Amino acid sequence: MASLYLVGSLDGVTVGGHVTLDGAEGRHAVSVARVRLGETLWIGDGDGTVVSGPVVSTERDALVLEVATLEVVPAPSPTLTLVQALAKGGRDEMAVQASTEIGVDRIVPWAAARSVSRWEGAKVEKGRARWASIAHEASKQAVRPRVPVVAQPVTTAQLAASVGTGRVVLVLDPVADVRLSAWDAPADVDDITLVVGPEGGIDGSEFDRLVAAGAVRVRLGDTVLRTSTAGPAALAILQTRLGRW
Repeated sequence: MASLYLVGSLDGVTVGGHVTLDGAEGRHAVSVARVRLGETLWIGDGDGTVVSGPVVSTERDALVLEVATLEVVPAPSPTLTLVQALAKGGRDEMAVQASTEIGVDRIVPWAAARSVSRWEGAKVEKGRARWASIAHEASKQAVRPRVPVVAQPVTTAQLAASVGTGRVVLVLDPVADVRLSAWDAPADVDDITLVVGPEGGIDGSEFDRLVAAGAVRVRLGDTVLRTSTAGPAALAILQTRLGRW
C-alpha cells in the first residue's frame, strides 16, 4: 500500500508537476522507511488535498515526487467532534489515536469534574500539542486526507454553551434510554459532538447542565466501555449511521 506523508501546503501543485518532501517527513521517508526511486507515495496537506505519484529522486533527507494524480476531498457534512475528558494513564491519548483513524474531524479536550489528569499552566499547550501530534501521526497511518483539529480545552460551562443551532451534542451515558445505534441525526445538523467522560464517569451535575442546554444522553450497549474505547466505538456507529462506512 502507498504511504501518506504530510506537508504544509500544496498550493499551486498540478498533475505533471513535482512536490518536494523534506524536513522531518522527508528524513523519515528516506532514512527510516527506506523509500526508493519508483515507489508510489501519497502526499497531503492535511486539509483535503492529496497528490500521488512515483518518487523520481532522493537525497539524504528529502525526496521529490512526480504528481500523477491530484484529489481535493471536501470537508464532510456533518462534521464529527469528539469531546474527550482528560484521563490518566494515557487513556485519553489512546482515544485520540483511535478516533482519528476512525474519522473524527475535531477533538476537544475536556476538563471534567472527575478527571484525575489536569492540565494547568504550561501543561495546557503541551497537552494540546501532544494530542495534535498523535492526531497527525494517526492520520498518516490511516491515509486520511484531513487531519483533525485539536482545539483548546473546555470547561463544562463552555461545553454547555456550545450547544446550539446546527450542532447536536450527544453525551455518552451507559444507563441512557436512547441507544446511539437507533438515533437519527436531524436533517439540518452541521456538527455532531460526542462527549466522553473520564475514568470515574460524568458527574451528575455535569449531566444536568449539558441536558439543560439541549444535549442528548445516549448509550452504546449493555456493557460499560473504558474512556479510551467509548469515543472510538461511538464514532464507528455514527460513521455507519451516516452511510460513510
